[in-house]
Amino acid sequence: MLDEIFDVANVATKLDLGNSILTVFAAFLLGIIISFTFMKTNKKGTAPQGFSLTLVMVPSIIAIIILLVGSNIARAFSLSGAFAIIRFRSTAGDPKDISYVLFAMAAGLACGVGLLGYAVLFTVLLCLFMAVLNMTNFGVSKVASKMLKITIPEDLDYQGVFDDIFEKYTISYELRKVKTTDLGSLFELVYTITIKEDINQKDFLDALRCRNGNLNIILSMNADVAPY
Repeated sequence: MLDEIFDVANVATKLDLGNSILTVFAAFLLGIIISFTFMKTNKKGTAPQGFSLTLVMVPSIIAIIILLVGSNIARAFSLSGAFAIIRFRSTAGDPKDISYVLFAMAAGLACGVGLLGYAVLFTVLLCLFMAVLNMTNFGVSKVASKMLKITIPEDLDYQGVFDDIFEKYTISYELRKVKTTDLGSLFELVYTITIKEDINQKDFLDALRCRNGNLNIILSMNADVAPY
């Protein structure tokens, strides 16, 4: 028991204070660069502050962990067990957000093992790649899917009732959800649709209104909107 305590103390004294501070400071600066790139390439509007701050801190935290673990395998397993009991309560976000988290972790790992030059190089290159992909709108579909909610009376059979209209005005459509409202006197249908590029949306909605008896119709510009 005493041997293990003295062994830990000896390992702690091997950490160079100056190099450790430099490593953490470099990781912090790289986190700022990564977070700044995320905020500039985020097209959802204002970037969430909590996630932006997380990207700043993750490289420093990873670098500190690597400095503490060193080459001690037992300590590495102990830390992995400690992190295993942490439960992340946030839901999975945009895949691009996850890639930024992995990016920040890689930068912190490179700093922690002492490869500061490579950490800076790879951070600058990946940030440049993300900026170029964002400016060129890489992977963005020219035809956006939309969410359509249509209210119909209970005596109207909703199966295939709007198929002819969808065939005329849309490229594709899919019925995602059906629910009753107003104590069962109405049905609410939720569709995911892709409207043709040369179609007038007002004409499309007017055709739907004539079919559903001029009841409520909601066309959301984003198909990711939860179909409540």
